[in-house]
Amino acid sequence: MIYFDYAATTPVDGEALDIFVEASKRFYGNASSLHDIGSAAKQLLELSRQELASLLNVEKKSVIFTSGGTESNILSIQTILSTTKLAKNHIIASSTEHSSISNFLNKIGKEGYEISYLKHNSDGIIDIRSLHASINPNTCMIIVSHLNSEIGCIQPISEIRKAIDGLEIFLHTDCVQSFGKIDLKDVCSAADSISISSHKLYGPKGAGAVIFPNIHRLTPPLSGTSHESGFRAGTVNVPLIASFVTAAKKICNTREMEWLRVQALRSLFFEELQKQRVCYEPIESCHHQLPHIIGLIFPGFQGQYMMLELNRKGYAISTGSACTIDKQEPSRTMKAMGKSEVAGKGLVRISLGKDTTESDIIGLTNTISTIVKQGNV
Repeated sequence: MIYFDYAATTPVDGEALDIFVEASKRFYGNASSLHDIGSAAKQLLELSRQELASLLNVEKKSVIFTSGGTESNILSIQTILSTTKLAKNHIIASSTEHSSISNFLNKIGKEGYEISYLKHNSDGIIDIRSLHASINPNTCMIIVSHLNSEIGCIQPISEIRKAIDGLEIFLHTDCVQSFGKIDLKDVCSAADSISISSHKLYGPKGAGAVIFPNIHRLTPPLSGTSHESGFRAGTVNVPLIASFVTAAKKICNTREMEWLRVQALRSLFFEELQKQRVCYEPIESCHHQLPHIIGLIFPGFQGQYMMLELNRKGYAISTGSACTIDKQEPSRTMKAMGKSEVAGKGLVRISLGKDTTESDIIGLTNTISTIVKQGNV
């Protein structure tokens, strides 16, 4: 099976896995315990926190470790809401947020919060005019993911910050898909909370972090909590965090070279489809696009059909976000872009990673060509 679903999850890096095993043997203590075994775990935890902070150019105290992207997103929203005045109960979000955010917004919408959803342009990028029009005196928070997980378009986080400068409005951005692929220093300067996850960048599942660049302005959502500066309850999994940060350092060190390599693979993919005379429609942003995620439609074919046929022939792709795929609904991103329900159900997502080769791309395009030609007979 050749893997083309790196946006869903990545295989664990060998060095990161070795660190997890070694740290589990040597640093098994509770980092909050006062004895020497606990102190050793605490030292490794704080070293990991400093290393992650350095990668993002933020202060060490800004890093709060979590169990992954979903918890990071929810913790960010809860923290911002616990910090804002009760009268400010209006939240603005993009229409294409990950289910961990959209489901939580649905929940608090039933509890009295007013939720407004932004319009998107035809390339998936939010309409900044829609943002300006949505802001009112009760707006407390804006939520826009940095990178769309279905098609890979990159949202203008710095522009959003400019739109709310001088206003008492917080900005949260989900960077689960972009961390390790894009330099996030500008994003960390613009946002009040940033969520990241280990398993999207060749680290183990079950680890992640929230970055609160202005943590001194924030109030923890649950009083009396002692772990992670009072922002998160529960014993900290130090070995998992050390493994996560090891993977993060490796991917950030090769980020620029990997971007160029993956960009070349993306170009090869489309060149091969054209050479095979396969009819397709790319779903992308021409000027703000991550090369690692390829969203496209093969007219006349449902995405699920293409995914199952490719799986049968030894290729793992996706029809969108792995967290919503079992619902069999049209892509939320495609709907926000103004695409029809038929087009929404036709979306396939091919995501590239560090083990993807040119021969993998050629094999995939040849197989797609065979499936499309057989289906058109």
